[in-house]
Amino acid sequence: MRKTLARCREPSPLRSIVEIVITAVPFIALWATMWAALTFVGVWLTLLLAIPAAGFLVRLFLIQHDCGHDSFFRRRVTNDWVGRVIGVLTFTPYDYWRRRHAAHHATSGNLDSRGIGDVTTLTVDEYLERGRWGRLLYWLSRHPAVLFGLGPGYLFILEQRLPIGLMRAGWSPWVSTMATNAAILAIAAGLMWLIGVGPFLIIQLPILIFAATIGVWLFFVQHQFEETHWEKAGDWRHSEAALHGSSHYDLPGVLRWFSANIGIHHVHHLASRIPYYRLPEVMRSHPELHDLGRLTFWQSFACVRLALWDEGNRRLISFRDLRRQTAAGLRQRAALSTPGESAAGA
Repeated sequence: MRKTLARCREPSPLRSIVEIVITAVPFIALWATMWAALTFVGVWLTLLLAIPAAGFLVRLFLIQHDCGHDSFFRRRVTNDWVGRVIGVLTFTPYDYWRRRHAAHHATSGNLDSRGIGDVTTLTVDEYLERGRWGRLLYWLSRHPAVLFGLGPGYLFILEQRLPIGLMRAGWSPWVSTMATNAAILAIAAGLMWLIGVGPFLIIQLPILIFAATIGVWLFFVQHQFEETHWEKAGDWRHSEAALHGSSHYDLPGVLRWFSANIGIHHVHHLASRIPYYRLPEVMRSHPELHDLGRLTFWQSFACVRLALWDEGNRRLISFRDLRRQTAAGLRQRAALSTPGESAAGA
């Protein structure tokens, strides 16, 4: 496997340029078509076209993601500037995001290093140790209406306007976020002047919110599945966390294209320098990786209910599972105490 991974790390500059063109050009064309549809047809067609436009925006984000891993082009400076430009379209400050995402890769699956670039996950014991309000707040944070409703828009439209989590990490995160904000503001102001404030918001906001929701969903499913892998720091190993703590989200072909093979996430975490268009080569060379952490499109929806890491059974469970475990434990204790109480009464 090591030879295959080393061979696949080499990007093709021509292929990378083609990938950008076949993603950015349709996105821009769809944006313009949405403007025409809003002017000559109606808002319903504009909103309908926002769905494929969001798909192309997700794909642009994943090109930016590969640039952040220095995997899309051979030279880091090329990766960085392509990533920064795309970051304006995705509302994601590239240098700030890259730093947080590197922390995610360095700590994914480590129970002692949670909190940066991941979905907040408590163990069963940590959840039970919280008071009533603490449990309620965590329950709300894991509710689908928050995770996939309010959360994505808040993350991409509001939270990423400041270097949250890196506020005291020096000037670099601030430069990244403020420069991206300035570029977003300039482009938005120009388009508002050209087509009007209302039309701009009707076109841009649905695209951004749909894309943000898809992006958060992909990130969630890549690590929040029942048989994922978590370890304490002393037992944590990168290769195990990569192969067993990241899923193989086996999507249909069209969705795999729009998501830029990010579903092959276990291989990506194992060797993040592989460009997304070469990940299928690894899978073809190593068919044993196919069923490792595999989730189909329909199976992935069951992951939504999972919220707590059960250290004893080494799996993610739902709040309902915890209630069942608690009820079963109470019944067992009651059954064990009954004979002693009967004997004392006799």
